[in-house]
This record gives sequence, C-alpha cells and structure tokens, in this order.
Amino acid sequence: MNHYVYEFAEGSRDMADLLGGKGANLAEMTRLGLPVPPGFTVTTTACRVFLATGTEPPELGIEVAHALAALEKAAGRGLGRTDDPLLLSVRSGGRYSMPGMMETILDIGLCDATVTGLAKAAGQERFAWDSYRRLLQMFGHTVMGIDGELFEQAITSLKAARGATDDHELDAADLILLTEKFKALIHCESGERFPQDPVEQLHRAIRAVFASWNGERARTYRRRDHIPDDLGTAVTVQAMVF
Repeated sequence: MNHYVYEFAEGSRDMADLLGGKGANLAEMTRLGLPVPPGFTVTTTACRVFLATGTEPPELGIEVAHALAALEKAAGRGLGRTDDPLLLSVRSGGRYSMPGMMETILDIGLCDATVTGLAKAAGQERFAWDSYRRLLQMFGHTVMGIDGELFEQAITSLKAARGATDDHELDAADLILLTEKFKALIHCESGERFPQDPVEQLHRAIRAVFASWNGERARTYRRRDHIPDDLGTAVTVQAMVF
C-alpha cells in the first residue's frame, strides 16, 4: 500500500526521490533536531497518480487530514481557528531543483473569519489584510486560473486613486477595500467564490502544485536541463512563522 504523506520527522535526506529535494532536506533538519517549523510532504508518487488520472489518490485526503492534525498539535494553533489562526505555505519541490518554475501558495488558512484573528495575534491590522489580499491574488491566479494582470490592474487603480506610488503607502482600510475588490474579481472571472474553508484551500493548493509540474515554464526548464518528465513533484506543507 502506498504511503502518500510523510511528516517531516518520518523522512530523511535519502528520500529525495519520494519527498523531493526540499522535503528531504526539511526532514533531515528535523531529524537532526534543528528548529524547523512543523510540516509534512506529499510525495512525488501522489503527484504521478494525479498527473496520470487527473485526480488525487483516494487515500490522500485521509493521510493529509492525519498529518494536518499532527502539524496543528505541534504548532499549537489550528487551521481556521479564529483567534490565532494557523497559516500554511504550500510549495513544490521536485527531485531536482527547478527554482521559480512551479507554484507556491502562501497564507493558506486566511479567510473572512480568520483575518481579524491574525490581526489581533500579530498586533498589526495592516499586516493581516495585506496577507489576505496576497492570498487572494496568489490563489486566484495559481489555483483558479485568473489572469494575474487583472489583480495588478486593481492595485494600480487603487494606488492612483490614493496618490500612492508604492504598495506600502496603502493603509489597512485600503487593503480591506482591495480584498473586497479581489473577491469580487475572483467571482466575476471564475464564476465561483474564493473558498472560505481553509481545508478546501489546502487541498486545492496541493492539486495546483501537482498540475504546475506540467506547466510550460517547468517543461521548458526540464528540456533545457535534461530532467525527466515523469518524476513529478512533491508538495511541502509547512506552518508559516511571522
């Protein structure tokens, strides 16, 4: 029976074919007792199943749920918890390094119900809303297939209205407005609303990273560097630390 998800403590540097270079290195650092934020890796085997069938292995959801519960326990925070939410990064990581060629989604776990909790926990309202609008922008483009230029145009329009030349000149109220514009943009362009369930966000992000293995940039990079097309990518899910 295939084992599709490994917590960092279960792996080692010798498992790069299965966990990808990134996942294997994080596992090795965890094994050595270094201070690594908790996480888990979805294997290249799961990716190859997804690429061959168009859907994830049926066991994957259960394995991710178990690994997520362990991650939450180690982090002392919960995904979707409203007072001090756990946020996750979801990153690609193949056997061979392909920097910038596949997808990464940050701040998984932010939604309407958790953004105010992040603001209170961090003591920075602007930071929380900036993180949320970045998730909407990244998720909308990477996972939901919306033209990234549309988000940039919305930012440019708001900066022009405020007389700002840099994103940092936008305050928390501006970013709240931008967040609403991004949600409306996602609904208009995709016909669906940004998912408010953090677990759904996580699963869709994992599938998007799998799919990015066959993106044009990744295929071109592999041809140039003579990397086989049938390896697939692992997906590393890790607690974000601010």
